[in-house]
Amino acid sequence: MIVQRVARRSTLATRMTDAATLPFVAPCRKLEPGAPWRWLVSGVADLRRAPRQSLCWGAVTTLLSLLVSALAWRFGSYWLLLALLSGFVFVAPMLAIAPYSISAQLARGAAPSLRRCLADQLRLRGTAMVFALLLLVIFLVWARAASMIGVFFPVEGDPGWRELLPYFAIGSAVGSIFALLCFCVSAFSLPFMHERDVDAITAAVSGFNAVLRNKRPMALWMAIIVAAVASGPLTLFVGFIVTMPLIGHATWHAFRDTLDASAWPPRPETAESTA
Repeated sequence: MIVQRVARRSTLATRMTDAATLPFVAPCRKLEPGAPWRWLVSGVADLRRAPRQSLCWGAVTTLLSLLVSALAWRFGSYWLLLALLSGFVFVAPMLAIAPYSISAQLARGAAPSLRRCLADQLRLRGTAMVFALLLLVIFLVWARAASMIGVFFPVEGDPGWRELLPYFAIGSAVGSIFALLCFCVSAFSLPFMHERDVDAITAAVSGFNAVLRNKRPMALWMAIIVAAVASGPLTLFVGFIVTMPLIGHATWHAFRDTLDASAWPPRPETAESTA
């Protein structure tokens, strides 16, 4: 018993020493402007190599989106549904953990398995919850800002598009600011946490730093993601069956192409499966 306690203390001390020597952010590489197209091609390749697993997860995303929309419409209103659809950008990164896992399994030469994807999600529940809390804070501030924008809504009983235009313009501008913040924070965070033993804050700051240092390619990547997310409501969420796993696969390749995470140790499960 005493030997076990000494061993645990020694392991804890080693981890604290290792953590103290790690950099504050992961170094990032300089990307060419067209790099996102390469990530998208790699994502399509992963989707074709694991169609059953990827499309099954896309179907789960579609069903969840339909369920939330139906509840919002049944117990809320059109405006609540619009707010939830607008806030989808804040939860979309959490729905892509399974495609990250599938791409990682393919890269290791393993047969992709949804059971292993679920195991990875359970393994990441601690750091993922911290990251989800960070996104929740951004979402709540955005929701508060959205409610304040209501003062610009026309007071007439039956306003036309001309009267509604300032309201939608201001709302879109404010929403874009929060969406950009969410994108910078979550661009590479979850793939980083999936592959390496890193905390959520370091992963988020590393992603933010990489986005700021690669503005042109990341602007293109954000436009691609916005188009993929927009395909959901425009197709009654059927488009999510393909676009959500595709963007997840591509994001994993984007992380591997952009961040140098070699200073952080691999996740224990990842190291075992690679051996």
